[in-house]
Amino acid sequence: MRATAALLTLALHAGTAAYGQVAPTGDYHQHLFSPGIAALISPPRPQPPVDPIGADDLIRLLDAAGIEHAAVLSVAYIYGGPARSIEGEYEKVKAENDWTSGQVGLYPDRLRGFCSFNPLEDYALAELARCANDPHLRYGLKLHFGNSVVDYHSPDHIARLQRVFRAANDYGMAIAVHMRASISQRMQYGRDEARIFLEELTPAASDVPIQIAHLAGAGSYADPLVDEALSVFIEAIEARDRRTELLYFDVTTVATPDLAPERLELIAKRVRELGVQRILYGSDAASGTNLRPREGWARFREVPLTDAEFRVIASNVPPYMR
Repeated sequence: MRATAALLTLALHAGTAAYGQVAPTGDYHQHLFSPGIAALISPPRPQPPVDPIGADDLIRLLDAAGIEHAAVLSVAYIYGGPARSIEGEYEKVKAENDWTSGQVGLYPDRLRGFCSFNPLEDYALAELARCANDPHLRYGLKLHFGNSVVDYHSPDHIARLQRVFRAANDYGMAIAVHMRASISQRMQYGRDEARIFLEELTPAASDVPIQIAHLAGAGSYADPLVDEALSVFIEAIEARDRRTELLYFDVTTVATPDLAPERLELIAKRVRELGVQRILYGSDAASGTNLRPREGWARFREVPLTDAEFRVIASNVPPYMR
C-alpha cells in the first residue's frame, strides 16, 4: 500500500471536512482505462481523445473525496461488444483484465478488482475460470448487458447467462451488472425484463452478492422504463422474496446535474423502498463529463434523503470489500 495509514487518515478527514458531512466509505462502481481501451473508445478527431486512467489517478481522486476504498470494474467487456469487430478479441479481453489486475495490485488494501467480458461469447466460462484464479480479480464479475446486447427474450442468451451466473456463484465471485438492455439497439426493457432477471438469473447465483448498477438503469434516472424495472425488485423485497436477500443497488450517476427535482424525489422514494442498507455509492469512470467521486457524492446529496439515511448509505460496505 503506497499511502501510509497516517496520510490516509488525513485524506479521509480532509474529504469529510470539505463536505461538511460524512464522506462515503467506498466508491463501488469505478473503472480504469488502459491505453488500449482509451484509444479504442476515443472519438474521431478533432474531438479530444479519452485519456487512460490508472490506479494512481483513482487513488488521488479517492483521497480528494475522503473515500477509503473502491471496487474497480474491468472494462474488458468493451472488446466483446457486437457493435465492434475486434481482431484477436479474446486476447485483448484477457490483456485488459490482466492490466486491471496489475493496477489493482498496486493498492491491494484499497482496491478490489472485478473481471469482465461479454457473457454471450464462447470464451466466457474460460475467462471467468482464469479470473477466479487471479488474486486481484477473484472478488467479482462485471457484466454489461447493454454493451453485450443481451436479449432477455432469447432462450440462448438466458441459458448462457445462467451458466455464467452459476459459475460465478461456484467461484464465490460477486456479480456487478449493468442490467439495462441496449438503448442504441432498442432492446426491450422494463418490468418484463426485470422479472426475467429476478426469476431466471438471480437463482443461478443465490449465494453471492448481486449488485445492480445505476438503480437498474444506464445512468440518469430520467428514463421511466428504468423505474418500471426497479419496481419489480421493490415489490419482491416488500414480499420478502428470498431471491432478493443478497441484492444490492448502486446509485452511480443516477442523480445527474440536469435531473428535474421531481425525479430526485422519486430516487429518494425508491431508495427508501429498496432499503437504505442495500444502497451503494458509486461514481463511474473519471472521464469526460462524468462527475468525479467527490463531486458525484455532493450531487447525490441533493437527493432529498435525511442526514441519517445518508450516513447509512455512506457507511455501507458490500461483502466483497470486507
